[in-house]
Amino acid sequence: MQWLSRRFPLVLGLVFVVFWAYWAVEPFSRRVWWAENLPVIGVFLILACTYTRFRFSNLAYALMAVWLFWHTVGGHYMFAHVPFGFVTDLFGFERNHFDRIGHFSVGFYAFAAAELLLRRRWTGPVVAGLFGLFLIMSVAAGYEILEWWFAVLEGGDVGHEFLGSQGDVWDAQKDMLLDTCGALASLALFYGLGRHRVA
Repeated sequence: MQWLSRRFPLVLGLVFVVFWAYWAVEPFSRRVWWAENLPVIGVFLILACTYTRFRFSNLAYALMAVWLFWHTVGGHYMFAHVPFGFVTDLFGFERNHFDRIGHFSVGFYAFAAAELLLRRRWTGPVVAGLFGLFLIMSVAAGYEILEWWFAVLEGGDVGHEFLGSQGDVWDAQKDMLLDTCGALASLALFYGLGRHRVA
């Protein structure tokens, strides 16, 4: 068990690579798949390349992995078409909320951001939390702009599927709200566990 704790990021990374490779086979739309997977590949490579220079806690890696795994599945099916009907039916939703959970998990990166700032002693606990929150909010807004830009550029079915609004005119605003709520939840966990004192 101690071995796994020490090697957790490496094991998690290996599991993700196998998982990603599996879901990369015959996606519903290869063009949408590339658009959805470029951020996944980028984030994974950043975490892999910086591992030897800064090792996040196992919990931070686990939280960051949630989005990587979730987004990988969404990219394969295209988010609006992920087989998530059992949740839709269970709660009586009018749309597929697989993408909303994905946005919520984006907020988990606020935990890692606060951890980085505090362990590097770049700032105090309050500013670290605020930075983590505002970082996620900025990324959320930036992603919605890029999503809109890509959808307009591509047009047709590809642009529509990448946008994934499912007819909701407030989709972008709700996505940003979910990103923010995820950040608040992960920061509550960060401070609730006392990580701001031991980081």
